[in-house]
Amino acid sequence: MNTMLHLGLGSFHRAHQAVYLHDLIQRGDASWTLAGGNTRPDMAETIAALAAQDGAYMLETISPAGEHRYERISSIRRVIPYTADLAGLIAEGANPATRIVSFTVTEAGYYLDAKNRLDLNFADLAADLQAARAGRPGGTIYAALTAILRARRTAGAGPVTLLNCDNLRHNGDRSRRGLLQFVELLGDTGLRDWIEANTTSPNAMVDRITPRPTPDVRERVLAATGVDDPTALMGESFIQWVIEDRFAAGRPAWEKVGVEMVESVAPYEEAKIRLLNATHSCIAWAGTLAGFLFIHEGTHDAEIRRLAYDYVTDDTIPCLHAPGRPSPIDLPRYRDIVLDRFGNPAIRDTNQRVAMDGFSKIPGFIVPTIRERLVTNASIASVAMLPALFLAYLQRWHRGQIPYTYQDQAMDPAAAHAICEAGDPVAAFAADKVLFGTLAGDARLVAALRDASARVADFARRRST
Repeated sequence: MNTMLHLGLGSFHRAHQAVYLHDLIQRGDASWTLAGGNTRPDMAETIAALAAQDGAYMLETISPAGEHRYERISSIRRVIPYTADLAGLIAEGANPATRIVSFTVTEAGYYLDAKNRLDLNFADLAADLQAARAGRPGGTIYAALTAILRARRTAGAGPVTLLNCDNLRHNGDRSRRGLLQFVELLGDTGLRDWIEANTTSPNAMVDRITPRPTPDVRERVLAATGVDDPTALMGESFIQWVIEDRFAAGRPAWEKVGVEMVESVAPYEEAKIRLLNATHSCIAWAGTLAGFLFIHEGTHDAEIRRLAYDYVTDDTIPCLHAPGRPSPIDLPRYRDIVLDRFGNPAIRDTNQRVAMDGFSKIPGFIVPTIRERLVTNASIASVAMLPALFLAYLQRWHRGQIPYTYQDQAMDPAAAHAICEAGDPVAAFAADKVLFGTLAGDARLVAALRDASARVADFARRRST
């Protein structure tokens, strides 16, 4: 029996990767199983409930047409409880039967700056580096992987694939680069050499909208199936996973259950990040300014939908599909599917969830389109609306007028407040290197943001009256 160890048993993993392996097992291929746990002491009640149910849980999926489906997912065969020393995760990772270590964190959880270097200004990363130097594990992804791979090397457990299941662009390459930098900072050249020789890090693209579970999901599952499951969760019916076929020690036959195994994930990744993730944030920021709480409300608002549609059509599709380098994806169709998915009223995905981490999402999801348009001296009027929406959103946060808690791991709150308090907030915003990297202060960016901010101010004024 081969094992895939997953770090981060959150809703997305259980609605996505675990489902694909469950489907494969249901088809009669039980050669792989899942083990998983968290590297931090969060989700304690959910983890305990999953363990009590031997890792099984109920998944509700809902299509844009309102079709509900219910299924018991049973591919997670071992739930590893959290301990500060990560002993259970380390032991599982050092087991020769474990051939894949996968993980979901968040974009900000990789602590990478615009040049893909580790940013040691983050206190938890710096603390984990000190702990690793003393031979202790830590909760950041790099510290956890380092502890696991150290134990695996010592045990002679053989090669292993490190599979990133996040929205980070070039996620395998970038998380690997961060891990190797972390190990270099430890001065452990032996471990670095072992990682280089015995692991691979395929890039992958993942997609399924999975809102945070709410009590009514549990109630619907109980009413529909008779099963009272405290770990029940809900996601949309759409699901996609594209992976570069570079595995160090074998893999499940995922292609049998719809996973796209490809040579390069780049065009799929770019389409998803720019057409879906950036559009999602656009709708969340605009929807909050308009007084909506849910993504589907903003998507069905004609003005907000048009902002998202124009961003994709005017500025993004021309970057991804051009003469001489056509996209393998029907991008206009993908755009329309994305908007239909966001408009699914049953999902009830919150603006709070989608709006978070703007200081990571702008450089990751939006700035590449701005940069590529500026290289060809093309207009950035439509894409500039997205950071302008975030600036207006940030100014409301600064005034304490966001109706929910805003979370942003990459944001320096003092710097964000300073932007909002500046005599010229647009110029201060455009000059922020965390957000705009080498484009910070570019006169073309500043001019486009001024025009876009005036449009956003008019939008916000009309929608708040």
